[in-house]
Parts: sequence; C-alpha cells; structure tokens
Amino acid sequence: MTNYTRREVLCRQALGMGSVALASLLPECAAATAPPEAKMVPEQFDMKQKPPQHFPATANAMISLFMHGGPSHVDLFDPKPELSRLDGTDFSGDIQYSFVNRASKRLMGSRWRFRPRGECGTEISELLPFTSEIADDLCLIRSMHTGFNGHEVSIRYMNAGIPAVTGRPSLGAWVTYALGSETENLPAYMVLTDPGGHPVDGTHNWSSGWMPPLFQGTVLRPKEPRIQNLSPPPHLSGTVQRQNLDFLQQLNRLHQQKFREEADLEARIASYELAARMQVSAVEALDISQETQATQKMYGLDQDATREYGTRCLIARRLVERGVRFVQLFLNGQPWDNHSSIHSALPGVCKRTDQPSAALVKDLKQRGLLDTTLVHWGGEIGRLPVTENHGDASKAGRDHNGQGFSTWLAGGGIRGGMTYGETDPLGHSAVTNRVTANDYQATLLRLFGFDHSRLAFLHNARLQTLTNERECRVVEELLS
Repeated sequence: MTNYTRREVLCRQALGMGSVALASLLPECAAATAPPEAKMVPEQFDMKQKPPQHFPATANAMISLFMHGGPSHVDLFDPKPELSRLDGTDFSGDIQYSFVNRASKRLMGSRWRFRPRGECGTEISELLPFTSEIADDLCLIRSMHTGFNGHEVSIRYMNAGIPAVTGRPSLGAWVTYALGSETENLPAYMVLTDPGGHPVDGTHNWSSGWMPPLFQGTVLRPKEPRIQNLSPPPHLSGTVQRQNLDFLQQLNRLHQQKFREEADLEARIASYELAARMQVSAVEALDISQETQATQKMYGLDQDATREYGTRCLIARRLVERGVRFVQLFLNGQPWDNHSSIHSALPGVCKRTDQPSAALVKDLKQRGLLDTTLVHWGGEIGRLPVTENHGDASKAGRDHNGQGFSTWLAGGGIRGGMTYGETDPLGHSAVTNRVTANDYQATLLRLFGFDHSRLAFLHNARLQTLTNERECRVVEELLS
C-alpha cells in the first residue's frame, strides 16, 4: 500500500480531475489553432540526430556571425552614386528617426570607394578587403527589412520570429530541436561571446524560450579556460571518477522518474552527462594550437586587431567540423551602432571582423565543409542615408534604419556570387525583392529540410512555429 502525506492527498484531489479535463481538451485546442497541414516533429526531447522532415536538406550546420548595432549598408555593401551626388543636400522624403533631437535631413554620401569584386562583379566597399576576396561565394541580400528602427525589437524579430516579444525560442533552438546533434560529445548549439561582455538583449539571443532548456545555446567563456572545471583533479580522475559519475547518474535517473514532467531537471541531468563526455572531446575541439601557422595567420591570429575574433571564428569551424549543429558569434554591446564619429569608428570594427569572417568561409570551402555549412553575416538593422550630426562634421554618424539594409549568406545550398534585392537610390528603403526577417527564417529552414509552417512545437495548447503563421515566403532565388 502506498502512503501519501496530507499535502500529497490534497494536491492529487485538487489537481487530478483538472489534469484529466485538460488532457482531453489539448488535442481539440491544438487542432483548432494549427494550420490543417501542420504536423509536429515527434516529441523526442533529446539530442539524438533526426532526419529532415519535409525536403532534402542542403545544410546540416550553421555559423551565424551576428553584427549587433546595424552595420552601415551604404558604406559597406550597397553603393549609392546618387547619395554621393546629393551629399550635403536635404532628403526630400519622409524619414523615421530614433533620436529626433540629434536628427538631420542632410544627406551624407559614403566616404569610402566601392568597386566590383570577384568574377561576379559584386560591388563591395574598400573597408572590407578580405570579404571582397570571397565575393563569388556570397549571396548578398541588399533588401533586408524589419520595418522597425529599434535594436531589441529587430533583434527579436530576426532571431526569434516575432518583433519585440521575449521568451520565444531562438533560431538555433529551432534548428537543434528539429535535427538534434551529430555528436554525443559536444553541445549541439554553442555560443561564443565577446570578452567585453554580452551583446544587446543578452541571453535572449540564444534562449530556448518555452521549449525545453535542452535546446538553448551553451555559452563558452570568452577566454581561456573556455570551459571551467572540465578536468578533474588528478586524485579523482580515472576509475574513481568513472565510479562516481556512474553512481551519480543512477541517483539522477531515480530522481527524474519521480518528476517526469520537469524539463529543467531533465536538461540539467543531460548537461551533467554531456559534461562528462566533454572532458576529452571539448579540450581537443578548443585547442587551436593543432592548427597550422598558415591557418592561424589566415584568420588574423598574428595581429592584435583580429586575434580575438579570429580565434572565435577558427573555434567555430572546429566545432562544426566535429558535429556541432549551430554556432553563434556575438560582439560586445553593439559596436556597429555608429551614431557618431562613423568615419573613425566604422573602419575599426571592420578591421576587427573582416579578415576572420572571410577566413571562415575560405577555410570551410577548402575543407569541403562549405557545401553543407551555412554562414550568415549581418545585423538587425542598417543606417540612414542622412547624417546624425553633432555639430563637428568629423563627429557625424548615422541613425538606425530598419527599412532597408544588407546581409550576406554563404554555403549550405545558397547561390554564391549574386546580389538580391535593391534599396531606393539613396539607400533608405528596400524597394525591390524585399526580404523580411520571416522570409529569411523560412529560407534557412528550407535549407535544413523543413517547411517553416510545419515545423511546430506544442505550447499553450497551440502548435507554434518560428514564423508563427506570419505572411512570409521562401526566397527561392537564393537557393542553388
């Protein structure tokens, strides 16, 4: 006979019938709110490798080089001769500012030269000499659009599918939920943060939202040791450690059986077990001393300006090479947010990121990994064509612009050597082949073998998707 405490009896009586009623209603609620063709990926909340569900996949991994703050597209990727011609005159149309008190309608042409690069002839700024070398591998989208000028609202739109809303799973969480991991010895979703601190919007960038915590990003420390306490003290290693871990696993599993619905507990136990397996594999994966001097130099590890970001780009390649599914690199704060002194600030952040970013694409390509690894470079917004002038012309900058900006993709089934879409002659708004954040997400999921409207997760009695039934499309023209 099972003995229950008074508290347990009351709890069971109070919740038992309600739980039964809720269970009977859930299927009806899901059917009522889900698209007719929507179908959940089976509820296997683990990291076992899963096949693509809806289409043949061309990508099986992704590295996102996220550039918080809004890189100035009209100075980097989107040449505007008309903007240069009208430099110093007033913009005649409507324009939305984020900082009205510092606003100006005075147009400011780019101070940097553009010229055709590669066999494709894509025009790229002189600020990006190394990116220019991989022009034939890039699909440059010049018509990105969020419709919002704020950082956080656009970051959440680009990363989690709906503007401004927190608590939703990030793109990396969706990919790992859908496909699991190719390795049992490393996390499927890894985040490489900046030594200076987290990016804008912090942990929301790699959150699993209302999915089990199992699918959230695992953050590596931005400096050595990148994983603390990975190796045991000598007197506890070997057989002693193995016996302790086996015993701990037995206790954890017994505890888990009592709380089968606790996703946090399940994720915590899984993380402990993964940590044990990582003692050998993670140390090896993070050891860039194994790379040749030529490879390290290609990433800029021999230069102060590029060493830190280059190291993380190189680690990202090593992680994907070893089966990690999704890797994100972030910068501290929002260094591309050039409200002032853009003429001195923009070259600095370009110098820091240009060579490592290009080296990543080159390195993946020469190792035969670019065909199946999708690389993304871009931010959440762009910059306005008018000056945000603080008085002194040398301190002029550009305000936020979510109406039209640029990003690039390479590998993983993306067509290289092409540009897609256009902004108006002054670079203010996307006017041809506009690509929204949801279009971008739908296209990425297609590359991984999923229909964005059918890859779903049951939450609050409703089948949720990354794009959440918002109007969007797969941009077929970008696919190879």
